[in-house]
Amino acid sequence: MAQHKSAEKRARQASRKAARNTQWKSRMRTAIKRVRAAKEKEKAVPELQKTVKLLDQLAAKGVIHKNKAANNKSALTKYVNSLK
Repeated sequence: MAQHKSAEKRARQASRKAARNTQWKSRMRTAIKRVRAAKEKEKAVPELQKTVKLLDQLAAKGVIHKNKAANNKSALTKYVNSLK
């Protein structure tokens, strides 16, 4: 348990940031599922654009690593390009 005022404050901040990051990661997973669920290219392309933007934002905020964002964007783009 935290003994100092500053340590107590850091614990409060950490729990708030963890909750916020959990929400962002949930949004990310949902967006990826939406792209994968689209079986037609016309529907998948707009979803891919939204998802790429979200992944870039999360990488910039530090919620996910930039390489994870790049890997996800690459895999999703490959998937959308394979659709007809």
